[in-house]
Parts: sequence; structure tokens; C-alpha cells
Amino acid sequence: MFVLELLEGEKSEYYPRLIGQLKALLQDETDFGANLANTASLLYHLLPEINWAGFYLYKGDQLVLGPFHGKPACTRIPLGKGVCGTAAQRKETIVVPDVQEFPGHIACDAASRSEIVVPMFDKGSLIGVLDIDSPVKNRFDQTDKTYLEQIAELVCSRSRVAPK
Repeated sequence: MFVLELLEGEKSEYYPRLIGQLKALLQDETDFGANLANTASLLYHLLPEINWAGFYLYKGDQLVLGPFHGKPACTRIPLGKGVCGTAAQRKETIVVPDVQEFPGHIACDAASRSEIVVPMFDKGSLIGVLDIDSPVKNRFDQTDKTYLEQIAELVCSRSRVAPK
């Protein structure tokens, strides 16, 4: 049984502890889907001020909803559309302080006010994105970006990614 250790303190203090918990959670599992599901759950339950955490997987020319925690979400997102599709197309992390200011934002949960999307890669190829929403404006910053990029890389490196 895995026991969540609640995080306290500053982001620079709690993210390393979160990553340690994630490594323990992924230690003996290589299935990509299982690891995505547990990672989404861990992030949703441990990160403060979060209302959605999950993954969209790159299939064909679009992103398709993968494992997540939060309210039901958009199922398919074309590349270049919304924050997720834009991050996937650019292949770079996007931090959005206020989603109402992002041109073309796709509102899956009306409560979301800020968002961070981290592209995920396998052997240099885009395989999906990690998407996290918050009901608080300006929730995400450079510290979140740095550590969430490490988390996305960790879950990909510990998993056998299914062929496209």
C-alpha cells in the first residue's frame, strides 16, 4: 500500500519530496498507462490549489484525453488549439497566469483560472502533455515549470511507452 505524505513548505522544498514519492510509486511498474494514472492522482492530491491534473496523449494529429483527476474534460484537442495543443505544437512548456487572457483557451472547467502544460517525449518524439489547472490566477511559476518538467521526464523514463 502506498501512503501519501502531505507536502508543506515552499515549492522548492516540497517538489523534491513529491518527486521522491513519485519515484517510489513508479519503482516497480513499467506500464505507461498505470504510471500516468498514478502520477495524475499523486499530483492532484498533493499539489495545493489544483482543480485538474492529467495527461493528453498524442495520437495522429491531435491530443486525446488520458488518465486524469478532476472534472470531466475535453476528449480531443487539435494541435495548435488551446494551451495543450499549443504546448504540444511548440514542444515547449507553457505557463498561463490567467487562462482568460490566452487566445483560443479551451475551457473544460469554468473554475480554472491558470494552467501549466508540459510536453512529454519518448526518444525525442512527442507522446503527449501533462496538463494541470488551478482555480487561482498566477498559480504556476518557474519553480513549478522546472519541477513539473522533471516529473514528466521521470514518468516517461520509467515507463514502456506504447507504440503509436
